[in-house]
Amino acid sequence: MKYAEAVAAGIWGSGASGVGYIPSVTVAPVIEALVVADHGSNGVSSRVTPLSREEEAIGVMGSFALVGQLGAVVMQDNGFGNALTALTTFQLSYHLPLLVFANTRGGLGEYNSMIHSISQAVPDLLKAVGLPVVELDRRSTAEDWCEAVTEAGVHASMTYRPVVVLGSFWNTDGKVA
Repeated sequence: MKYAEAVAAGIWGSGASGVGYIPSVTVAPVIEALVVADHGSNGVSSRVTPLSREEEAIGVMGSFALVGQLGAVVMQDNGFGNALTALTTFQLSYHLPLLVFANTRGGLGEYNSMIHSISQAVPDLLKAVGLPVVELDRRSTAEDWCEAVTEAGVHASMTYRPVVVLGSFWNTDGKVA
């Protein structure tokens, strides 16, 4: 199993009813795996849809909790600059579960010399506002990633709050940093 496939399997295994994503080359393999697993094509399926901004994704997918379902978001970690207000004033404040998977940027192997300005601080920033964060990297197998993403979604549902999984694809079978 490839890492992107593991993330997709973990999201579906968590019980997510729908996934919104912000299009990006860095999360494209995860999106493709989600869509294929849901029998869709060209970046969409009945349960996977592109959204234009991170805060929109938090609002749309976060509203799944209002009808007793789990929504999920796939994005880059630098998008938390846009998503933080929605995460804290909607999801966290109203105790609404949401699974967020974000690939990390700015670490080893990063080709964009400016991205570290936001990405390096993301784990501490999310923890500072009270969001549970799980970090995954090359030290864990793809199967471990699948299990961690699944458990993060289960934990979000069980604790009625958003849970963020940060995954670094550097030096895995992923093609980007």
